[in-house]
Amino acid sequence: MTREGRLGRGREQARLNQPGSRVTFLCNRLKESPPTLKSEPSPDAPLEQQTQVPKIGADSETEESTLKQPMANPDLGRARDKMALEDNTASQMLYGQRNENLRQVEREMGVDVHSRGNELTLVGEPAAVQVARALLEQLYALARRGRALGPEDVSRAAKMLRQDARAELSRVFDDTVLVAARARPIAPKGLAQKRYVEAIRRDDIVFGIGPAGTGKTYLAMAMAVRKLMDKQLKRIVLCRPAVEAGEKLGFLPGSMEEKVNPYLRPLYDALHDMMDIDRAHQLVERGIIEVAPLAFMRGRTLNDAFVILDEAQNTSAEQMKMFLTRLGFDSKAVITGDVTQIDLPTGMRSGLMEARDLLSGIPGISFCYFTEIDVVRHPLIQEIIKAYDRAAVKKAEKAEKKE
Repeated sequence: MTREGRLGRGREQARLNQPGSRVTFLCNRLKESPPTLKSEPSPDAPLEQQTQVPKIGADSETEESTLKQPMANPDLGRARDKMALEDNTASQMLYGQRNENLRQVEREMGVDVHSRGNELTLVGEPAAVQVARALLEQLYALARRGRALGPEDVSRAAKMLRQDARAELSRVFDDTVLVAARARPIAPKGLAQKRYVEAIRRDDIVFGIGPAGTGKTYLAMAMAVRKLMDKQLKRIVLCRPAVEAGEKLGFLPGSMEEKVNPYLRPLYDALHDMMDIDRAHQLVERGIIEVAPLAFMRGRTLNDAFVILDEAQNTSAEQMKMFLTRLGFDSKAVITGDVTQIDLPTGMRSGLMEARDLLSGIPGISFCYFTEIDVVRHPLIQEIIKAYDRAAVKKAEKAEKKE
């Protein structure tokens, strides 16, 4: 910039800074009170916009009111209960390996189980927490007596308490019917099986009616073997009708024993599961344990014997009457069957169903009933039985509508 230019700029700045100058006045006002920014609505804007509350203030108030609202409690309406366990060894047995028993309690009862040392915390619906606590208390009592517990035991116990909240698990778990081969105890696995075992001990003729997999024949054979080992009877007779399950096998080769052996195979399997195979073969050869088709029972009198009739739903009325009249002195008879799996010719009534109608209420004769809840096989068996039962009900309803 030239010297003349610098002199001109200085004179202009001096003129602006003179007192009374408009620029000097405005600068002094800005220093004394800085202006507040305010958004003025346009005079051409609608009335609603001219009276609108500033957006910044509205957002701040909304945010403040939101922060003041209480947070939702996820445990609202859920009960919380704590249990203190004194015995360390029993606690470990109750928890199971890697807490697998506690996880099973959660699945069965629909509650959350938290463990911290010897303290358990249950969280869930009040009714579910109450039943879960009763379950854990009774299982803990069993563990303190030295009872080994696994997830299967937890499932059995939970099922019993769902059926009857006042059930005493110790009366079922401690009722060992027989210590089978390989030191494996055989005991009832539910309330229905417990009542079934008690009926066999009490009465001379017991009917066990229910779906497959509920342990009807297996428990009856365990009771028979136990009485034989205790010398309360002299022999065991196992029989079942030789009826195919919907198939015609025709004439089978071999001797009479070889012909009927396929029908009796399930009874042999259960027998071999309860005692050593060599011991079982010796008893069979000596006639102490007899496995025979129902047709061979005619004309016999069975004294001091435990007689089991399996698959009784496939007997005719005449065969059932013949079997029941074979019973002699100091003998017991257990008849098992599933009325939903009848393989008799169409139009022939099952002898088991007729006996149920005729003999109910007679002292000394008991009828024990099982449902899909009492199935002790694979868990899917229960769902399969339910599905077939629903289909049977629908079929019966359709038949009634047609009539």
